Amino acid sequence: MEFADDRPRWRQVHEVIVERIRAGEYPPRSRVPSTVALMGEFGIANVTAQKVLKALRADGLIYTEVGMGSFVTELPEPTDS
Repeated sequence: MEFADDRPRWRQVHEVIVERIRAGEYPPRSRVPSTVALMGEFGIANVTAQKVLKALRADGLIYTEVGMGSFVTELPEPTDS
């Protein structure tokens, strides 16, 4: 992945993972990549990968089970407004 110079790398990786979740590539209750997997795929540092997962948890998109990994939450159904 080529990173833009003007935004933090963690933010750019976060956006990629959010898009994958919304597109169904990571369906509800499926495991999302670990910090090690994110480091390998995106060429980022451990602390950067941890920040990505922390932001996804803060967004309510994933939850973490200690010793098991991080998983996609059930996304609310879109409403017609």
